[in-house]
Amino acid sequence: MAEEVLSQNEIDALLSALSTGEMDADDLKREEKEKKVRSYDFKRALRFSKDQIRSLSRIHENFARLLTTYFSAQLRTYIQISVASVDQIPYEEFIRSIPKMTILNVYSVEPLEGRLIMEINPNIAYAMLDRTLGGRGDSVNKVENLTEIETKLMSQLFEKAVDNLQEAWSSVVDIEPELEEFEVNPQFLQMVSPNETVVVISLNVTIGETSGMINICIPHVVLEPMIPKLSVHYWMQSEKTERKPEEYEALSKNIKRAELDMKAILGESSISIEEFLRLGEGDVIHLNQSIQEPMTLTVDDEPKFMVQPGKMKKKVAVQILEEYQGGDDYDE
Repeated sequence: MAEEVLSQNEIDALLSALSTGEMDADDLKREEKEKKVRSYDFKRALRFSKDQIRSLSRIHENFARLLTTYFSAQLRTYIQISVASVDQIPYEEFIRSIPKMTILNVYSVEPLEGRLIMEINPNIAYAMLDRTLGGRGDSVNKVENLTEIETKLMSQLFEKAVDNLQEAWSSVVDIEPELEEFEVNPQFLQMVSPNETVVVISLNVTIGETSGMINICIPHVVLEPMIPKLSVHYWMQSEKTERKPEEYEALSKNIKRAELDMKAILGESSISIEEFLRLGEGDVIHLNQSIQEPMTLTVDDEPKFMVQPGKMKKKVAVQILEEYQGGDDYDE
């Protein structure tokens, strides 16, 4: 068992209490001998370590930033979304904590098993709907009287929003989230058993002067395949992918077949537009290079070799003399 290490201030306070008689050394010894028992609530089974919860928090902080960008573009107004908390609680407790009538989106996350819930507070949902319809973002809570048009508009808005979850989770798993259900009464949703542990990520959302919460409920069965990847060791380790020899050989062959554009530059010259317009048959343009000097051979417009012109098998050719030496760009 790990021993608790006291700070210097705690040691000084303990010695002071013993010397003044506030504490008795014999009492301390008796306390050490007594068996320490800590109560454990099996209904609130903690199935995720603090390290894994912190990893989930980092993932959904990125998700919050992506949602901020997405909703700001869709609704054309200032929106701020941030992670408020990440907790693991029984599913029953999550259902009790949300309003009796609210906006509930149920998503499948293939290839993972199970489904997750995104609960949007009615104040936020109606503010978004009002902005979608061209309003100022006012909120009116009448979730129990949603029309078919309002239901469709909200479904489309949050169906596309979950695409950002795919990007946020891409560092640990590739998923294909898809909206399966749109519900307003949480009592009609019984995805897992009441005592099943779920992770609830609460997001603070501000739209203009309206604020509220978005809660993401992820059952343990969804996160179970990801658990090994939620440790610090996974985030800190650098994975080295070793290529097989045949992969290198295939890559080398493909590179060798790549075509290059090569040009032999006879010389260059600069003239004015007026001189260019006056050019006619028989005119001569002076190049900036003597016929005795070697030419520059470029590869994809980059100078590589110095060459001299000639013929080979009755075809015009160039002979490489030396590698091109650049200027004094790197000299100080």
